[in-house]
Amino acid sequence: MHVSQHQSTSARPRVLITAAASGIGLQTALDFVQDGAQVFICDADAQALQRTLAQHAALSGLLCDVSDEAQVAQLFEQALQHLGGLDVLVNCAGIAGPTAAVADIDFADWRRCLAVNLDATFLCCREAARVMGAQGSGAIVNLSSTGGLYGFPRRAPYASAKWALRGLSKTLAQELGPLGVRVNCVCPGSVEGERMDRVIAAEALKTGQTEERVRELFTQTASLRTFVSAQDISNTIRFLASPQGARISGQEIVVDGHTETL
Repeated sequence: MHVSQHQSTSARPRVLITAAASGIGLQTALDFVQDGAQVFICDADAQALQRTLAQHAALSGLLCDVSDEAQVAQLFEQALQHLGGLDVLVNCAGIAGPTAAVADIDFADWRRCLAVNLDATFLCCREAARVMGAQGSGAIVNLSSTGGLYGFPRRAPYASAKWALRGLSKTLAQELGPLGVRVNCVCPGSVEGERMDRVIAAEALKTGQTEERVRELFTQTASLRTFVSAQDISNTIRFLASPQGARISGQEIVVDGHTETL
């Protein structure tokens, strides 16, 4: 399902963002458009994607499960045709995964969480590496998490995938740096929004605490005693992809209000 037929102009940054029908991805996409970029998005949620594209005429996009190799190949084919090239890739796709102790996690749930949070980023980075490496320029920003910096009880699949994304990003920075391509990793803390609301609800259910108490505990882990916003993450992503970030690569930028404990 390819949506929209806008013309590309190479003078404007050409940006592809995964899982951008809502949340951090959507905020980042809209901010890139505001900055003057051409933006192509994808999402696995057909209704959310259709709604987003209907509401924001400057965006074009494709329904895509980025954990599927064939669909990722089609995504890049469509995005490159639409944009006329690729300057920036932002990998936002991810799911919370199961909330359970390791002893109680179903293997299929483990695999699904790693597929969406890790395999998908690998598949998209592989495609982008080929394109950007050949043109000798580009910027990739992958989204890890503070869950990928510390242990995260009852969230082992998520933490494991996000930890692995840091290694993938660092390795890609080493491989692609000589070709003029920068790769960085952003590690958000607790981000306000529907996804965090679901995480809090699941944790409350598992621990027998109220959602208000779980939210308070999450907030207390940060020195600034606050959640971060999708706007905070978008600001960081766009800086890393901009000329102002031209000499920044292989870095893990943590946007979390300073996590003290988890």
